[in-house]
Amino acid sequence: MKSTVTKKTKKVRVIPGYHLTMGITVTMLSLIVLIPLASVFVYALKLSPAEIWKLISKPTVLHAFQTSILCSLAAALINCVFGVIIAWVLVKYDFPGKRILDGCIELPFALPTAVAGITLSKLYSETGALGKPLAALGIKVSYTRLGLIIALVFIGIPFVIRAVQPVLEKLDHQYEEAAFMLGATRAQTFRRVILPEMRPAILTGFGLAFARGLGEYGSVIYISGNSAKEQTQVISYVIMQKLGYIDYASATAIALVMLILSFVLLLAVNVVQMRQASRTNIL
Repeated sequence: MKSTVTKKTKKVRVIPGYHLTMGITVTMLSLIVLIPLASVFVYALKLSPAEIWKLISKPTVLHAFQTSILCSLAAALINCVFGVIIAWVLVKYDFPGKRILDGCIELPFALPTAVAGITLSKLYSETGALGKPLAALGIKVSYTRLGLIIALVFIGIPFVIRAVQPVLEKLDHQYEEAAFMLGATRAQTFRRVILPEMRPAILTGFGLAFARGLGEYGSVIYISGNSAKEQTQVISYVIMQKLGYIDYASATAIALVMLILSFVLLLAVNVVQMRQASRTNIL
Protein backbone atom coordinates (compact mmCIF):
# COMPACT_ATOMS: atom_id res chain seq x y z
CA MET A 1 0.00 0.00 0.00
CA LYS A 2 1.19 3.42 -0.87
CA SER A 3 1.29 5.87 1.94
CA THR A 4 -0.82 8.88 1.36
CA VAL A 5 0.79 12.16 2.25
CA THR A 6 -1.56 14.95 3.16
CA LYS A 7 -0.21 18.33 2.32
CA LYS A 8 -1.53 21.45 3.92
CA THR A 9 -2.28 24.04 1.36
CA LYS A 10 -0.83 27.40 2.21
CA LYS A 11 -3.03 30.41 1.90
CA VAL A 12 -1.55 32.85 -0.54
CA ARG A 13 -1.82 36.42 0.69
CA VAL A 14 -1.00 39.48 -1.38
CA ILE A 15 -0.13 41.50 1.72
CA PRO A 16 2.67 40.12 3.98
CA GLY A 17 1.93 38.19 7.17
CA TYR A 18 -0.02 39.15 10.24
CA HIS A 19 2.87 40.25 12.45
CA LEU A 20 4.36 42.67 9.92
CA THR A 21 1.04 44.24 8.89
CA MET A 22 -0.12 44.46 12.51
CA GLY A 23 3.12 46.18 13.47
CA ILE A 24 2.75 48.72 10.66
CA THR A 25 -0.88 49.34 11.65
CA VAL A 26 -0.09 49.92 15.33
CA THR A 27 2.87 52.16 14.46
CA MET A 28 0.86 54.35 12.09
CA LEU A 29 -2.07 54.60 14.50
CA SER A 30 0.29 55.48 17.35
CA LEU A 31 2.11 58.19 15.44
CA ILE A 32 -0.96 59.75 13.84
CA VAL A 33 -3.77 59.18 16.37
CA LEU A 34 -2.88 57.65 19.72
CA ILE A 35 0.18 59.69 20.71
CA PRO A 36 -1.37 63.11 19.87
CA LEU A 37 -4.55 62.19 21.75
CA ALA A 38 -2.57 60.83 24.69
CA SER A 39 -0.63 64.09 24.89
CA VAL A 40 -3.90 65.93 25.56
CA PHE A 41 -4.68 63.60 28.46
CA VAL A 42 -1.12 63.81 29.83
CA TYR A 43 -1.17 67.60 29.84
CA ALA A 44 -4.69 67.65 31.28
CA LEU A 45 -3.55 65.46 34.19
CA LYS A 46 -1.35 68.33 35.32
CA LEU A 47 -4.53 70.28 36.06
CA SER A 48 -6.76 69.49 39.01
CA PRO A 49 -10.50 68.88 38.43
CA ALA A 50 -11.23 72.21 40.13
CA GLU A 51 -8.87 74.03 37.76
CA ILE A 52 -10.38 72.32 34.72
CA TRP A 53 -13.89 73.25 35.84
CA LYS A 54 -12.83 76.84 36.47
CA LEU A 55 -11.34 77.12 32.98
CA ILE A 56 -14.26 75.58 31.09
CA SER A 57 -16.98 77.34 33.12
CA LYS A 58 -16.05 80.84 31.98
CA PRO A 59 -19.01 82.62 30.31
CA THR A 60 -17.35 82.91 26.90
CA VAL A 61 -16.41 79.22 26.92
CA LEU A 62 -19.89 78.11 28.01
CA HIS A 63 -21.49 80.26 25.31
CA ALA A 64 -19.14 78.75 22.73
CA PHE A 65 -20.04 75.23 23.88
CA GLN A 66 -23.73 76.11 23.69
CA THR A 67 -23.37 77.60 20.20
CA SER A 68 -21.39 74.64 18.85
CA ILE A 69 -23.66 71.98 20.34
CA LEU A 70 -26.98 73.62 19.42
CA CYS A 71 -25.94 74.58 15.89
CA SER A 72 -24.38 71.17 15.24
CA LEU A 73 -27.50 69.43 16.58
CA ALA A 74 -29.81 71.55 14.40
CA ALA A 75 -27.63 71.00 11.32
CA ALA A 76 -27.46 67.23 11.92
CA LEU A 77 -31.26 67.01 12.24
CA ILE A 78 -31.71 68.99 9.00
CA ASN A 79 -29.18 66.72 7.30
CA CYS A 80 -31.12 63.64 8.40
CA VAL A 81 -34.26 64.89 6.65
CA PHE A 82 -32.74 66.18 3.43
CA GLY A 83 -29.99 63.56 3.35
CA VAL A 84 -32.59 60.78 3.27
CA ILE A 85 -34.52 62.59 0.51
CA ILE A 86 -31.40 63.04 -1.63
CA ALA A 87 -30.29 59.43 -1.08
CA TRP A 88 -33.80 58.24 -2.00
CA VAL A 89 -33.77 60.22 -5.26
CA LEU A 90 -30.28 59.01 -6.20
CA VAL A 91 -31.17 55.36 -5.59
CA LYS A 92 -34.78 55.12 -6.73
CA TYR A 93 -34.79 57.32 -9.84
CA ASP A 94 -32.83 57.62 -13.07
CA PHE A 95 -32.45 61.05 -14.65
CA PRO A 96 -29.94 62.96 -16.79
CA GLY A 97 -26.93 64.13 -14.81
CA LYS A 98 -27.47 61.60 -12.01
CA ARG A 99 -23.81 60.57 -11.88
CA ILE A 100 -22.69 64.20 -11.83
CA LEU A 101 -25.05 64.96 -8.95
CA ASP A 102 -23.89 61.85 -7.11
CA GLY A 103 -20.28 62.96 -7.52
CA CYS A 104 -21.09 66.44 -6.23
CA ILE A 105 -22.10 64.88 -2.90
CA GLU A 106 -18.39 64.41 -2.17
CA LEU A 107 -17.60 68.07 -2.84
CA PRO A 108 -17.70 69.16 0.83
CA PHE A 109 -15.05 66.49 1.56
CA ALA A 110 -12.74 67.60 -1.26
CA LEU A 111 -13.26 71.36 -0.98
CA PRO A 112 -11.03 73.15 1.57
CA THR A 113 -13.26 74.20 4.44
CA ALA A 114 -11.85 77.73 4.45
CA VAL A 115 -12.89 78.14 0.81
CA ALA A 116 -16.38 76.91 1.69
CA GLY A 117 -16.59 79.36 4.58
CA ILE A 118 -15.53 82.34 2.47
CA THR A 119 -17.93 81.37 -0.33
CA LEU A 120 -20.89 80.89 2.00
CA SER A 121 -20.23 84.12 3.92
CA LYS A 122 -20.09 86.09 0.67
CA LEU A 123 -23.12 84.31 -0.81
CA TYR A 124 -25.29 84.92 2.26
CA SER A 125 -24.05 88.42 3.09
CA GLU A 126 -26.46 91.34 2.80
CA THR A 127 -25.03 92.09 -0.65
CA GLY A 128 -24.76 88.45 -1.78
CA ALA A 129 -26.88 86.63 -4.33
CA LEU A 130 -28.87 84.76 -1.67
CA GLY A 131 -28.35 87.06 1.29
CA LYS A 132 -29.73 90.19 -0.39
CA PRO A 133 -33.29 88.87 -0.97
CA LEU A 134 -33.25 87.32 2.51
CA ALA A 135 -32.14 90.64 4.00
CA ALA A 136 -35.08 92.32 2.24
CA LEU A 137 -37.33 89.93 4.16
CA GLY A 138 -35.59 90.83 7.40
CA ILE A 139 -33.58 87.60 7.60
CA LYS A 140 -29.88 88.02 8.31
CA VAL A 141 -27.74 84.96 7.68
CA SER A 142 -24.05 85.87 7.70
CA TYR A 143 -22.52 86.49 11.12
CA THR A 144 -25.44 84.82 12.90
CA ARG A 145 -26.19 81.35 14.25
CA LEU A 146 -28.34 80.75 11.17
CA GLY A 147 -25.24 81.14 9.03
CA LEU A 148 -23.44 78.68 11.27
CA ILE A 149 -26.18 76.11 10.78
CA ILE A 150 -26.07 76.55 6.99
CA ALA A 151 -22.30 76.02 6.95
CA LEU A 152 -22.61 72.91 9.14
CA VAL A 153 -25.37 71.54 6.91
CA PHE A 154 -23.04 71.98 3.94
CA ILE A 155 -20.16 70.03 5.46
CA GLY A 156 -22.30 67.38 7.20
CA ILE A 157 -24.89 66.27 4.66
CA PRO A 158 -22.57 63.84 2.80
CA PHE A 159 -22.30 61.72 5.97
CA VAL A 160 -26.05 61.05 6.03
CA ILE A 161 -26.35 60.48 2.28
CA ARG A 162 -23.45 58.03 2.11
CA ALA A 163 -24.72 56.17 5.18
CA VAL A 164 -28.28 55.76 3.88
CA GLN A 165 -27.48 55.11 0.20
CA PRO A 166 -26.12 51.53 0.56
CA VAL A 167 -29.11 50.52 2.70
CA LEU A 168 -31.57 51.73 0.07
CA GLU A 169 -29.60 49.99 -2.68
CA LYS A 170 -29.75 46.65 -0.85
CA LEU A 171 -33.39 47.01 0.22
CA ASP A 172 -35.50 44.37 -1.53
CA HIS A 173 -38.42 45.81 -3.52
CA GLN A 174 -40.50 42.77 -2.60
CA TYR A 175 -41.02 44.23 0.89
CA GLU A 176 -42.72 47.29 -0.61
CA GLU A 177 -44.79 45.17 -2.99
CA ALA A 178 -45.90 42.89 -0.15
CA ALA A 179 -46.96 45.90 1.92
CA PHE A 180 -48.99 47.30 -0.98
CA MET A 181 -50.64 43.92 -1.56
CA LEU A 182 -51.65 43.82 2.12
CA GLY A 183 -53.37 47.17 1.72
CA ALA A 184 -50.79 49.51 3.23
CA THR A 185 -50.64 53.08 2.00
CA ARG A 186 -47.43 54.74 0.82
CA ALA A 187 -47.01 56.49 4.15
CA GLN A 188 -47.57 53.27 6.11
CA THR A 189 -45.14 51.38 3.88
CA PHE A 190 -42.45 53.98 4.40
CA ARG A 191 -43.04 54.23 8.16
CA ARG A 192 -43.34 50.52 8.94
CA VAL A 193 -41.23 48.81 6.27
CA ILE A 194 -38.59 51.17 4.86
CA LEU A 195 -37.85 53.48 7.81
CA PRO A 196 -36.97 50.66 10.28
CA GLU A 197 -34.37 49.41 7.78
CA MET A 198 -32.91 52.90 7.32
CA ARG A 199 -32.99 53.93 10.99
CA PRO A 200 -29.53 52.58 11.99
CA ALA A 201 -27.95 54.22 8.93
CA ILE A 202 -29.72 57.50 9.68
CA LEU A 203 -28.50 57.41 13.27
CA THR A 204 -24.97 56.69 12.07
CA GLY A 205 -25.07 59.59 9.63
CA PHE A 206 -26.54 61.83 12.33
CA GLY A 207 -23.77 60.95 14.78
CA LEU A 208 -21.00 61.51 12.23
CA ALA A 209 -22.49 64.83 11.05
CA PHE A 210 -22.96 65.98 14.65
CA ALA A 211 -19.38 65.05 15.59
CA ARG A 212 -18.01 66.79 12.50
CA GLY A 213 -20.01 69.91 13.31
CA LEU A 214 -18.72 70.08 16.88
CA GLY A 215 -15.11 70.22 15.77
CA GLU A 216 -15.56 72.24 12.56
CA TYR A 217 -13.38 75.32 12.19
CA GLY A 218 -12.62 76.39 8.61
CA SER A 219 -16.13 76.59 7.16
CA VAL A 220 -17.66 78.42 10.16
CA ILE A 221 -14.88 80.81 11.08
CA TYR A 222 -15.84 83.38 8.43
CA ILE A 223 -19.62 83.12 8.35
CA SER A 224 -20.00 83.16 12.15
CA GLY A 225 -18.44 86.59 12.74
CA ASN A 226 -16.82 85.26 15.95
CA SER A 227 -18.70 87.73 18.13
CA ALA A 228 -18.74 87.03 21.86
CA LYS A 229 -21.52 89.60 22.28
CA GLU A 230 -23.76 87.94 19.67
CA GLN A 231 -22.69 84.49 20.94
CA THR A 232 -21.54 83.31 17.52
CA GLN A 233 -18.16 82.02 18.65
CA VAL A 234 -17.70 78.27 18.16
CA ILE A 235 -15.64 76.20 20.54
CA SER A 236 -12.92 75.45 17.98
CA TYR A 237 -12.37 79.21 17.54
CA VAL A 238 -12.10 79.65 21.31
CA ILE A 239 -9.39 76.96 21.44
CA MET A 240 -7.43 78.74 18.70
CA GLN A 241 -7.92 82.02 20.53
CA LYS A 242 -6.55 80.56 23.76
CA LEU A 243 -3.54 79.17 21.90
CA GLY A 244 -2.97 82.60 20.35
CA TYR A 245 -2.91 84.08 23.85
CA ILE A 246 -0.49 81.29 24.92
CA ASP A 247 -3.09 80.09 27.41
CA TYR A 248 -2.28 76.41 27.02
CA ALA A 249 -4.09 75.40 30.21
CA SER A 250 -7.46 76.71 28.98
CA ALA A 251 -6.93 75.29 25.49
CA THR A 252 -6.10 71.87 26.92
CA ALA A 253 -9.08 71.84 29.29
CA ILE A 254 -11.48 72.73 26.45
CA ALA A 255 -9.83 70.22 24.12
CA LEU A 256 -10.23 67.52 26.78
CA VAL A 257 -13.98 68.13 26.96
CA MET A 258 -14.24 68.08 23.17
CA LEU A 259 -12.24 64.85 23.06
CA ILE A 260 -14.57 63.18 25.55
CA LEU A 261 -17.63 64.33 23.58
CA SER A 262 -16.13 62.95 20.38
CA PHE A 263 -15.39 59.59 22.01
CA VAL A 264 -18.96 59.36 23.32
CA LEU A 265 -20.42 60.15 19.90
CA LEU A 266 -18.18 57.67 18.09
CA LEU A 267 -18.98 55.02 20.71
CA ALA A 268 -22.69 55.58 20.11
CA VAL A 269 -22.16 55.28 16.34
CA ASN A 270 -20.25 52.01 16.78
CA VAL A 271 -22.94 50.60 19.07
CA VAL A 272 -25.60 51.38 16.44
CA GLN A 273 -23.50 49.74 13.73
CA MET A 274 -22.86 46.62 15.83
CA ARG A 275 -26.56 46.24 16.62
CA GLN A 276 -27.42 46.61 12.96
CA ALA A 277 -24.78 44.01 12.03
CA SER A 278 -26.12 41.54 14.61
CA ARG A 279 -29.68 42.18 13.45
CA THR A 280 -28.69 41.56 9.84
CA ASN A 281 -26.94 38.30 10.75
CA ILE A 282 -30.02 37.12 12.64
CA LEU A 283 -32.24 37.86 9.65
